[in-house]
Amino acid sequence: MMADNKKNPNEVPDTGHEWDGIRELENPPPRWWTNALYLSGLLVLVYFILYPSLPLINDSTKGLLGWTQIKEYKEDLAKVEDVRAPFEEKLASMTAEEILADTEMRNYAVGSSKVLFGDNCAACHGTGGVPAPNSGYPILADDDWLYGGDINTIVASLAAGRHGMMMSHQKTLKPEEVDSLVKFVVNLSNGEATDAGWKLYNAKGCVGCHGADAKGIHELGSANLTDKIWRFSGDPEEIRYTILHGVNDPSDPLTRVAIMPAWNEKLAVKIEAEKWDEEPEYEGDETERLSVTEIKKLAVYVHQLGGGQ
Repeated sequence: MMADNKKNPNEVPDTGHEWDGIRELENPPPRWWTNALYLSGLLVLVYFILYPSLPLINDSTKGLLGWTQIKEYKEDLAKVEDVRAPFEEKLASMTAEEILADTEMRNYAVGSSKVLFGDNCAACHGTGGVPAPNSGYPILADDDWLYGGDINTIVASLAAGRHGMMMSHQKTLKPEEVDSLVKFVVNLSNGEATDAGWKLYNAKGCVGCHGADAKGIHELGSANLTDKIWRFSGDPEEIRYTILHGVNDPSDPLTRVAIMPAWNEKLAVKIEAEKWDEEPEYEGDETERLSVTEIKKLAVYVHQLGGGQ
């Protein structure tokens, strides 16, 4: 009788539960729904048999298929490495200059360096080589280079790191001289420097580091004062702070700290020895945070970011 009237709620017994006028009937669920419930239970059982599922004390059940995410990852990684292997072997035997001159290898180096740059460089220099404004980290995506932008110099910068220094002037300059130099630097970047400003610039020794044209000296890593690219800030008060306290000056506790770490000290020793046509002398404790091939790939990547020199 209930089966004949299951669609008529007024003729179907209920459980006695009612919510907001809605009665809970005793109609059985649809057969398709019941079958799907049983099938889902069967699928769970099959999954337990085929795949890792039950945790044990130090491990888990392996399943008949022996599948794991790590195993799948390693298999996929092996396929990728098989594709990369010929390029990596060729890169290892090439100089950074040769990689840059070879279109195929240059494209491979740039493409395969994106993750490398993200893991090791982006924390300071930002995604795409553009750090946060006024962070003190150089922009790598422009054509302004503190130490030079040719490929070999970039390799050297990556290998040895950079630790430039600007001395603190708070004890050597009078307040009015600091004011004048701040104004001179701002005017210089706008192409409005005066003869009086140049005279003070030369008299106070700024020329010794920033050059006679104030465009910086690559060997010293000194900034170009004639453009509008600011490592720290172009705000007059920030310029004043840099003049007063310098950069990496150990004598001033308020100095700005701007240090790039070495990524392959062993390679840096070799590069320095080659400058003087000498054999490298290693102390045995040189760090190699990145391999030589990784250094070359990153150098090409950074060179292409900023257009190089």
